[in-house]
Amino acid sequence: TILKERKRVIINFLIIIQVKMEIDEYIKSRVDDQINWYDQKSASCQRKYKLTQTIEIVLAALIPLLSAYSKDCVLMALVVGALGAAIAIIESLTKLYKWHENWIEYRTTCELLRYQKHLFVTKSSPYNTEPESIENLFVRNIENIISSENNKWKVVNANEKKIENAN
Repeated sequence: TILKERKRVIINFLIIIQVKMEIDEYIKSRVDDQINWYDQKSASCQRKYKLTQTIEIVLAALIPLLSAYSKDCVLMALVVGALGAAIAIIESLTKLYKWHENWIEYRTTCELLRYQKHLFVTKSSPYNTEPESIENLFVRNIENIISSENNKWKVVNANEKKIENAN
């Protein structure tokens, strides 16, 4: 019976190691991979959005400045018209590729994945099998604060875009 008990303990230990290795592999190959993808895509969309908006602002600021000279110079009138057309093209591309919306959505998804990963890794609720320790409670509260701030950021940015589209 002692031999059977040791064998049972060893088998259980091996099962635990196998499950631990599987979840570690899942976190590494799936969760971390997705976090990195969303993080990179969010950063890329943010750069594209801010670049196109900056160009649009500069071009729009040049139109009134150059319009004053368009009465005396036909070429200047063409330049002003080309600037207006460039602004329309940039705005159309921004709407087509949805860089602003994707930036917000990708960043939100990335932060939600990080939030869940941290809760899991620290065995905080809802991923704990035992009563929460003070450390688990601390992690959960910190993650809730970070998550709350991320949600506020998303709402503010989404509302700014709605206001911009209404104008």
